Amino acid sequence: MRSRNLDKELLVKQMAIESIVNEGLETFSMNKLARACKVSVATLYIYYKDRDDLILRIAVDEGKRMGEAMLKGFDTNASFEAGLRLQWKNRCDYMLANPLVSIFFEQLRSSSYQAKFLESFKAIFHGPIRQFMENAVRNGEIQKMPLEVYWSVAFAPLYALIRFHTEGQSVGGVPFEISEKVLWATFDLVIKALKIK
Repeated sequence: MRSRNLDKELLVKQMAIESIVNEGLETFSMNKLARACKVSVATLYIYYKDRDDLILRIAVDEGKRMGEAMLKGFDTNASFEAGLRLQWKNRCDYMLANPLVSIFFEQLRSSSYQAKFLESFKAIFHGPIRQFMENAVRNGEIQKMPLEVYWSVAFAPLYALIRFHTEGQSVGGVPFEISEKVLWATFDLVIKALKIK
C-alpha cells in the first residue's frame, strides 16, 4: 500500500473545494477531481473511501478549522457587546480569507451532506456560544430567546455583507466592497436590536 503524501492530500482538498464551488455538487466526481489534480483516480482512494467520504471529510476538516478560527480569543464570560464584536471580527476575517470555503459550506447547507456537516461543526461551536448567551441573559444584557432568533439577528446581517462583498455587488447590482465603517455601523445596529435598553 502506498503512503500518504501531505502535499498531494492538500492539493486534493483544495481542488475538490474549487471544483464543487465552480461546478456544483451534482457534477463533482472522483474522475474529474483526479484529472484536475493530475493524479490517478486510484491515488484519491488512498485518502478517501469514495466521493461521499471525500466531501464529508473535507467539510468536517474545514468546519473544524472555521470553528477554531471563530472561537480564537473568545471568552464566554465577556460582556455581550465585546463577545459579539469578537465573533463578528473572527467570522469576517475567516470568511474573507477563505471565500471558496465559505461558498463550499453554503452549497453543503442545501444538500444531503448538511446534517453530518452541521453535526461536526456544532460539536465545536455550540457549547461556547450557548454559554455566552446564557451569561448575557443572566447578566441582564439580552433577553432569553431561541438560538435561531439570536443567530438570525446577530449574524445574518454579517453574512449578507460578506456575500455582497464576495459577489462584488449589493442589492440591485450596485458595486460593493466591505469596509470597516460599513461593517461596524451594521454591528452597532445589531447590538441595538439585541441588547436590553
